[in-house]
Amino acid sequence: MPKLLRLAVALAAPLLLASCFLTPGAFESSLDIRRDRSFTFNYVGEVVLSDPGFTGNESFELADTEAEAGETPPADPPPPAEPTEAQRRSIIEALSREAGYRSVEYVGEGKFRVDYSISGRLDHNFVYPVNVDAVSLIPWIAVELRQDGTARMTAMAFGDSPGGETGRSAGNDPNRHRNGTFTLTTDADLVMHNDEDGAAEGERTSVSWRVTPTSRSAPTAVVRFGD
Repeated sequence: MPKLLRLAVALAAPLLLASCFLTPGAFESSLDIRRDRSFTFNYVGEVVLSDPGFTGNESFELADTEAEAGETPPADPPPPAEPTEAQRRSIIEALSREAGYRSVEYVGEGKFRVDYSISGRLDHNFVYPVNVDAVSLIPWIAVELRQDGTARMTAMAFGDSPGGETGRSAGNDPNRHRNGTFTLTTDADLVMHNDEDGAAEGERTSVSWRVTPTSRSAPTAVVRFGD
C-alpha cells in the first residue's frame, strides 16, 4: 500500500468507526498534467456513501483468524441504510463548500452526483477527495512529486482497495458500484504507465483506463516535467 494511503487510513480510522465514507459509482474522470506542472482534474459522476465495516484489513484478518480456529466468522455486514435527510444535507453542504465542486445532489440509494473540476500547479502533492466534514479522508487519486523532476499518479480507488478480495462478497464489496473511465493526458514525458491497451500519441499523450467493480490494478503512471 502506498505510504500516502497508509497515512490516510490511519488518520481516518477513528472517524470511519463512527460514520460512513465515500467511494466511486458511475463516473467519468480525467487528469491533465502539463510539462510546466500545471494540471486539471475532473470527476463527474456518482459518489457512493459506503459502510466502513468492510473497508479495512482488520475485519478481514479477524474473520480469517476465527475461521482458522474453527469458529464461525461473522456474517457479512448489511448494505448501508438510506441516509437520513440530515445526513444527506450535511454531506451536500460539506462538499459544496469545497473549491472545485460545481454541483452536488443526492440521487437516491446512498448515491450523490457531483461535478468536480479543479486546476492548479503541481508544486506540491495533490489528492482527491479529502474532506474532513464529509468524512472522506481516504483519497481516490494521488499525485506524488519526486525530487528527480517526476510525479507519480496513482488512482487507488479505481483498482483493488486495501484488503484485496479477502472477506468480500458481492453484497459487501465497496467497489461494487464503480463503473467508468479514467483518462490521463499529458504533454510531459510519460515515463511509465500500467494500462495494457497502451498510450495514444499526439499533441498530448493519452492513457485511458476502464474501471469496473473487478478492476485489479490501480491506474498508475509517472511523468517527467520539462523543468
